[in-house]
Amino acid sequence: MTWTAPDIERTPGSLVAGEREMLMGYLAWFRSTLLHKCAGLTGEQLAEETVAPSNLTLLGLIRHMAKVERVWFRQRFAGQTLDPMYDPEKGKDADFEDLDPARAAEAYASLVEECRLADEIVADASMDDTFTHAGEVYSLRLVHVHMIAEYARHSGHAGLLRERIDGATGW
Repeated sequence: MTWTAPDIERTPGSLVAGEREMLMGYLAWFRSTLLHKCAGLTGEQLAEETVAPSNLTLLGLIRHMAKVERVWFRQRFAGQTLDPMYDPEKGKDADFEDLDPARAAEAYASLVEECRLADEIVADASMDDTFTHAGEVYSLRLVHVHMIAEYARHSGHAGLLRERIDGATGW
């Protein structure tokens, strides 16, 4: 049986919440929006390059966002020492280029797990908590703003890719 990405229920963020709830709510919304754009597609469809000459794919976006979640929340904010998600010998863009449709379910599960772990890490943290990376001090607030922007940008890409795959449009 061929794996297909599951349907996703999206819950919009509040328009009147406090800062923490709003940032976390909109991050959850955009995380689910990316997964929503993949719902019902097979691994082969997720790996399909649809907008030549770009090699951008939905599977590449899934893998990329799993890496970004891991780097920003687990490695940088929490200071965890973790092995790279993808083979560093394949280059810094291996998340976009080293795709195997047969491993799409694994990549999808990895993104979902990285999101869960990120939420667990920040559950008791303050948006004012900081860490230093490459000589710069960052707040958890900035990480949330960055991640919302990253997901928003890639959700737009995902919408165009999905439309080329099967004609589905809309948020």
